[in-house]
Amino acid sequence: MKQAEDGASNRELYALLNVSPEASDEEIRKAYRQFAQVYHPDKIQATGQKEVATVNFQRICEAYEILTDENKRQIYDIYGMEGLTSGLELGPKLNKVEEIKEELERLKRRREEEKTSAHFQPSGVILAQLSVPSFLSGHGLMRAMSMNSEIQSQISKNNVIAVGGTLAVKGSDGDAAANAVFRHQLSSVSSIEFMASAGLRGLIGLQTSRQVSRHATATMGLAMSLRDGSINLSNSWNRQLSTTSNASIELSLGSDSSVAVGWRKKDQKMAAAGEIRIGTSAIGAVARYTRRFSTNSHGRITGKIGSGALELEIGGGRKISNFSTIRMLYTIGIQGIYWKLEFHRGPQKLVVPIFLSRHFNLGFASGAFLIPTSLYFTLKSLVFKPYYRRREKQQALENMEQTRTQVQEAKAAAEKAQQLLENVANRKKNKQLETGGLVIIEAVYGNPKAIKKITNNSEEKKDEYELASQIVDVTLPLNFLVNDSGQLKLHEGVKKSGIMGFCDPCPGETKKLHVKYTYGGNRYEVEVDDLQELILPQEEHRI
Repeated sequence: MKQAEDGASNRELYALLNVSPEASDEEIRKAYRQFAQVYHPDKIQATGQKEVATVNFQRICEAYEILTDENKRQIYDIYGMEGLTSGLELGPKLNKVEEIKEELERLKRRREEEKTSAHFQPSGVILAQLSVPSFLSGHGLMRAMSMNSEIQSQISKNNVIAVGGTLAVKGSDGDAAANAVFRHQLSSVSSIEFMASAGLRGLIGLQTSRQVSRHATATMGLAMSLRDGSINLSNSWNRQLSTTSNASIELSLGSDSSVAVGWRKKDQKMAAAGEIRIGTSAIGAVARYTRRFSTNSHGRITGKIGSGALELEIGGGRKISNFSTIRMLYTIGIQGIYWKLEFHRGPQKLVVPIFLSRHFNLGFASGAFLIPTSLYFTLKSLVFKPYYRRREKQQALENMEQTRTQVQEAKAAAEKAQQLLENVANRKKNKQLETGGLVIIEAVYGNPKAIKKITNNSEEKKDEYELASQIVDVTLPLNFLVNDSGQLKLHEGVKKSGIMGFCDPCPGETKKLHVKYTYGGNRYEVEVDDLQELILPQEEHRI
């Protein structure tokens, strides 16, 4: 559904003419003629209506011009109206979709490069290791602490520099490191990096990457340690298996040689990854699965096994704002029992592992898992959920207030557009009534909650103004769209707010269309999502 929503922003012209994004030129011409007969200014006598007709006729003509021009339609389908106004030169040089895409991508990259030029992108991680046994024995709560920070800047079109450092403290011992990376884009498919580090792991090296095919990338690296002069060679291959998954192979030769095979998959609902590594000093495997329960919460489970590890980690996280996420994890393994708290704010991260016990005890391990889990769900039901509901309601009210003027203007424009459709719509309706055909009795479009309260005659209908502000009556335009055969079709993937006589009564909110109609003497009722196809009549809608 998300992909459909992204594409719907480039389909407003299709909605305006009520044609499918796959419509032929003949279907577009037919739809254009239907609306042109109603909105052509020469057919309107009243001065006020003539101005409304002129505005809507210009919209119809623009849609017709773009959708019947092969090049313009291809650009519009890819990038919408922005693509048509981006400076792209149309003509015989750009006849293929691939050529148009390539040119638009070039223009888009140029604009992005201009935006990001000389733009700093900081990132960092603070790790604070706590120990409960150490605290109970009187040796202090803090076990170790480290800070890692990096600043990346695009200094020119093809050059990026990153500078960072690390500070680490454990007990009375401490250490530090500094590193720098210079990346140069050799071409659209290859790049090279020079890196240097001093301190904890002093080294110098270079790495080059190349896209060897449309779905495969190869990376080769060479690094030399400044401490003992040892050299490490690395080579990795990454292959895109599908739109949501990829696989990799990595070979490392040096003081600690290893070979690793990995796999990753990520879609809207889940993310999974796994790796098997065989080396001269250790052998191990790791697997991770993350499940997204909603747009704001997720759960995670990770397992590790090998010559130096046997560990199970389980937990979850929640998005608390547009840029911030908190996560709590429970870990049990041969290293002991841990809690881990994480706070993410954009590219910044705070990680707090809390060591609980080195010895495995079933009762203690169960309690360490169940107590915080129970506490979380209790707080979620009694504190978090009520808070987020209040916040969402407040945001909805604020959004409604901010867009009130915009919605009022859109509704006024939709009402004026409907007035010009009225004569033809009523004529079609009367014709359908005579033959027992399709007649729209009532149709409302907008906020699903407001629709439910109004159509069900809810007792909460006391605030008529608030409910009415979130929906728009579209009975008349739907009757206009009924064809001579007594059928009505609204196309999939096209936002209904763009249909002539419709408008968006609640910007930023989910919308539905509720329709009551008659056909052959029977009554029908149906409700569909904003991007869902609607075909009337259907026997399954019968009451």
